[in-house]
Amino acid sequence: MDAACSTSVADAAAECERSVPRVCGVCGDRATGFHFNAMTCEGCKGFFRRSMKRKAMFTCPFSGECHITKDNRRHCQACRLKRCLDIGMMKEFILTDEEVQRKREMILKRKEEEALRESLKPKLSEEQQKVIDILLEAHRKTYDPTYADFTKFRPPVRSHPSSRGATKSSSLLTQDLSSEDSSDLFSSEAFSTFPDPAEPPPFPSLALQEEQDESSSVNLEFSQLSMLPHLADLVSYSIQKVIGFAKMIPGFRDLSVEDQIVLLKCSAMEVIMLRSNESFTLEDMSWTCGSNDFKYRVSDVTQAGHSMDLLEPLVKFQVGLKKLNLHEEEHVLLMAICILSPGRD
Repeated sequence: MDAACSTSVADAAAECERSVPRVCGVCGDRATGFHFNAMTCEGCKGFFRRSMKRKAMFTCPFSGECHITKDNRRHCQACRLKRCLDIGMMKEFILTDEEVQRKREMILKRKEEEALRESLKPKLSEEQQKVIDILLEAHRKTYDPTYADFTKFRPPVRSHPSSRGATKSSSLLTQDLSSEDSSDLFSSEAFSTFPDPAEPPPFPSLALQEEQDESSSVNLEFSQLSMLPHLADLVSYSIQKVIGFAKMIPGFRDLSVEDQIVLLKCSAMEVIMLRSNESFTLEDMSWTCGSNDFKYRVSDVTQAGHSMDLLEPLVKFQVGLKKLNLHEEEHVLLMAICILSPGRD
């Protein structure tokens, strides 16, 4: 609260300072800034420089106490120079002719460098901008950080897992792909080879543990396995969204069915990692999903049976990508490049 108040006071003071007209301390004319350690106008700045360089000695024809104004500042050079010194103008701040020339050259060089950098900036053609706009629209139509249309989205239920839940990814994907037209890529049986989520690790004593709910170790093992079907559903949902994004990339549908399948099979998980970075938070190293700000942490993924050896590179990737602070345009271009990479096989 105190910091906010201090900031407000500082901003108000700065605004007030900008609104108050700056006045030359010598003659009262409009000042253009600090010159030789004092706030002066351009006329008094030039007068002081010339006087100091010539080592001029002026004499006041009056009493030596002339009141210098904008209108009479040329009438008495002696009192004008005295006024310059009185407000703090210092000859030590005056540059020599060589220093002035070097300063001018530096300013000119800086302007030339800025002009060169501006000329080298890539300028997008109308066609390139159109492609970016299409990719942005495709991304926004197929990615919702709230996961509002994911009916299975909820914190995982701490209950006994089953193989049915673990294979839900495959069934959801098959349902989505079969909804396409027969002429479309995703009606092809070739895509049925897309890898299914792994089955839960076997537990020989699982049947015995079911009969002994009261045991705390049973509840612990159940909670460790309950994350797996939930994450399988989430991955299936994400894959469907990546498919929708790919189909909207210009030129993607012009490829052969076989090429489209290869590109998607090789890039789907990579694009999911890129998309998940939008919800990744550096502060607590978690992914925020859903309208209720439910957070997935690394510990949640380990409960699905994944080891830290596999998760560490993923987390490092998320951290590095987040620190780049990519614009949305850069993000969608990166995803499109990932899908259309020519090195897939």
